[in-house]
Order: sequence, then structure tokens, then C-alpha cells
Amino acid sequence: MQSLSPVSKQISLALADSNPLVLGAMSEIFDRDSRFSLVATTSSAEGFLGAVMRVPVELGIIDWRIPALGGQKLIEVLRDQPNAPRLIVYGDDQNGELPRKSMIAGAAGFVARSTSVEKLVDTCLAVASGQMVFPFLDVRELQTDPIHQLTRREKSLLEALARGLTNRDLAGDFGISANTVKFHLSNLYEKLGVHSRAQAIAWFYSHQQAGDAGVARLAFTAQK
Repeated sequence: MQSLSPVSKQISLALADSNPLVLGAMSEIFDRDSRFSLVATTSSAEGFLGAVMRVPVELGIIDWRIPALGGQKLIEVLRDQPNAPRLIVYGDDQNGELPRKSMIAGAAGFVARSTSVEKLVDTCLAVASGQMVFPFLDVRELQTDPIHQLTRREKSLLEALARGLTNRDLAGDFGISANTVKFHLSNLYEKLGVHSRAQAIAWFYSHQQAGDAGVARLAFTAQK
């Protein structure tokens, strides 16, 4: 008996671009591609945030210069949210800096506007499968210290852990649920390359004792 092939699940997608012509063209491309389900289009960062918070999607394609927050701030805000979409920056890259900035901010991919439509679609498929897709970057120029990869909330959590706060204390101080605390701690441990609260605290103090400027900035930021 011949088995039927499973129907592939569509990739849910939201678009944000300040250029109405680009937004319209991308909307048409993904509307016609049966592999994608276009959930929302918007011309502002605030509109994108509202859309993906109401209806979570797997992927987001954003303009780096999206008003009013801008692409970098939009990525950083979404990094703090559970079930946030994986983000692809679609932008002009005249000086070669934008892919690096996008990666550091936390994007999962970058596609230059000068490349083909096929490249944009292929990048979306790759990112949806769990890959990170960027043009060639000299990784020596990227900040490799884990401190630079932490969100503001993760920095605050690490400083609070070092002060001996329990998960219950953290939930109360940050106004979030115990499950959300566990989610953020899990992300924090992964970025630091540790496996427990004790190891995270040891990491904090070992860097502090070494005079790590990043930890000094971390503590300052957490107290703001």
C-alpha cells in the first residue's frame, strides 16, 4: 500500500517595511508562494510589534530603517519576548556594516535589497529551518564576549542572581511569572555557556574579579 506524503506546514510570516512599493512587492511574492502564510504587513515598528504580539508568527522580515524604533531596537525588544519570530533584515548595505550590526542585534539573517527575490525566499526557508543566514563576515570583528549577547533583562537577571535572589524573588521584582523567569534563565545560561544558577553566579564573579569592563557595565545597566 502506497503511503501519502505529509502535507508541509506553511511558514507564518509578517512583513515590516517603510517603503510602500517594497512592502507591496514582498506581499505579492509571499502571497503567491504556497509555502508561506502571510499574516501581517505594516510600515512601522510599532505596527509590527502589535501584530506579532497578537498573532505569533515564525518569521519576520524587517526594514533596518523601519520607523520609529528602527530595526536594531525592534530586534532587541523582541529578543525579550517568548515565542518571538526569527527576524530577517532586508536592507540596503552600501558600506558592508549592516549584516554585522544585524547579527549583533540578534537577527537570524540578512538579505540585501540588491539581491534577487529568489535569494530572499531561500533565506526565509533556511531561517525557518533553524539556520542563520548572513553574507560573509569576518567573525574576528564581532563581539565574542557573552556579555554583549545578553538582553537588558538578562543582564538584570544575572546581577540579581549574584545578589542571591530566588526564582520567586525574581518573579516579584520583575513582575513576571515563575515560568517566564525559568524561560529567561534558560536563555541566559545558554548564552553564558553554563548549566546552572551556581555556574552563572560563578561566571559573574569570575569576570568581575578579572576586572571585566563588560560586567561593570552590566551591573550599571541592571541598576538603571
